[in-house]
Amino acid sequence: MDIDGLKTFVAIAELGGFTRAGSRLHRSQPAISRRLGLLEQELGAPLFDRLRGRARLTEAGRAFRPHAEAALAALKDGQEAVRDLQSGLSGNLSLALVGTLADTRIVDTLSRFRRRARGVRLELRTASSAEVTDLVRRGEVTLGLRYFFADGADLVTHAAGAEAMLVVAAAGHPLAGRRLRNVTALSGERWIGFPPVRNERDSSGHLLARQLVRAGLDDADVTLIDSLTAQKRLAQAGFGLALVPESSVRDELRQGLLVTLDVPALRAVNPITAIHRRNGYLSPAAKALLALLTNKPLKPRRV
Repeated sequence: MDIDGLKTFVAIAELGGFTRAGSRLHRSQPAISRRLGLLEQELGAPLFDRLRGRARLTEAGRAFRPHAEAALAALKDGQEAVRDLQSGLSGNLSLALVGTLADTRIVDTLSRFRRRARGVRLELRTASSAEVTDLVRRGEVTLGLRYFFADGADLVTHAAGAEAMLVVAAAGHPLAGRRLRNVTALSGERWIGFPPVRNERDSSGHLLARQLVRAGLDDADVTLIDSLTAQKRLAQAGFGLALVPESSVRDELRQGLLVTLDVPALRAVNPITAIHRRNGYLSPAAKALLALLTNKPLKPRRV
């Protein structure tokens, strides 16, 4: 099976169109169509429904996509393995991480790695936890750093620490500065949170729902907002309370835009995990960074 055909198929699937795939691969649209046609002929089934201005995966295309992505990831692994035979602690290393983790002590770990491995070019990408997992699974990055444990037998997950979750409210909230041992004081409060992530057993959305039930606030009014920035802005405006990672609100707390509520019944931590593909190749540089991230896990720290 032709590698260029696989690259063409994956590019169309990711970008949703032939023209955009051609731009990524530096090929004309007719050339993209020919490559895909040969692949579909070899497989004996159409992989896309051609719609106006876009392409949508058929059932055969959806079935074939993870195998095509795995094949391209394995090829990339092989190329890196050969290069590493001679180079040792050098070359490129890619890491995807949740953006809020860039405001934790993980940055110190990355700086320490760069000092130890000056011959390594560390490429960083930020994404949500679910997106980090997808990037690792597709082989677009070697390592991922995310909240919670990733599902799937094709991935290896390492504990890399934890981060405290804080209940935050608008400045001047009447319950600020008090320890709320009786959660009935929060009855009637509106909450702002993420929706639970589909196809994942745990996420920030799952955590909020679980903590509210455990605290006896299962009837709480929760507005689901799929943006951490929007959640913080709404909390600042007094629209509701939010349960967020400590690192995500450090600046707002320092500036007095938000305040924390001390609610023992709602105390929680987000596990931080490092992930990679189970059968993926880990270069010496990747192993060195993984050791730094997991040998001295981050511990949750209260404000």
